[in-house]
Amino acid sequence: MRSGFGRIDRQLAKAKFGELPLTEKSKHRPPKKAKRGSESVRSPEAAESVHGAKPSASQTLEAAIGNQIRTLRKKYGITVKEMASQSKISISMLSKLENGGTSPSLATLQAIALALNVPITTFFTRFDQKRDASIVRNGEGLLIERRGSRSGHQYRLLGYSVSGEIAVEPYLITLTEEADPYPVFQHDGVEFIYMLEGEVDYRHADKTYTLTRGDALFFDASAPHGPEKLTVLPMNYLSIIIYPPE
Repeated sequence: MRSGFGRIDRQLAKAKFGELPLTEKSKHRPPKKAKRGSESVRSPEAAESVHGAKPSASQTLEAAIGNQIRTLRKKYGITVKEMASQSKISISMLSKLENGGTSPSLATLQAIALALNVPITTFFTRFDQKRDASIVRNGEGLLIERRGSRSGHQYRLLGYSVSGEIAVEPYLITLTEEADPYPVFQHDGVEFIYMLEGEVDYRHADKTYTLTRGDALFFDASAPHGPEKLTVLPMNYLSIIIYPPE
């Protein structure tokens, strides 16, 4: 059974929240002028590379591969020494690889993949993943009409993401003087609530929690839940819903 929040219209959300790349062109300071008479003088090109030049694509790939190797090694509880023994690669070389300090050959990646028992393509997944962000200005969240929603209940969607293994829906919920209790939400995933203003008796399954400003509640959203008694109005709280995407 499903009702209330969870799994909104994806096309509607994407139309509202333009996905913005997190990476932006960095702004670099101009190179300092070389001092006359100095024995060690850097050229403008050298100074530019020292003062934060943008890394090349190969450097970014090396870092992504190294990070993935380290993550997988730690995930499977393998030490660097054990990895070196299994892959026949020196400890110093593995350290350089994990820190993105060198470009691994295909033979090296194959040896590490065999030691970790993963496909060699696993090392490139994080580099290929798209990293997005969305920004919502004050008062510009998307108003959502919920099935059976009553007068005095306002649900404003503040963002939307279904990348990776989870989907996330953050809401700003406002209940006014006209609002009635409405404890009938039930949906997939988990939910986090943070009170910004007001006071409410919030029911989850067979328990009721009194929430005031600064209180937080985290729960399994598959059980019936919602505001049972509106003690102090108006009321504002953040509701963040996380569930596996379809």
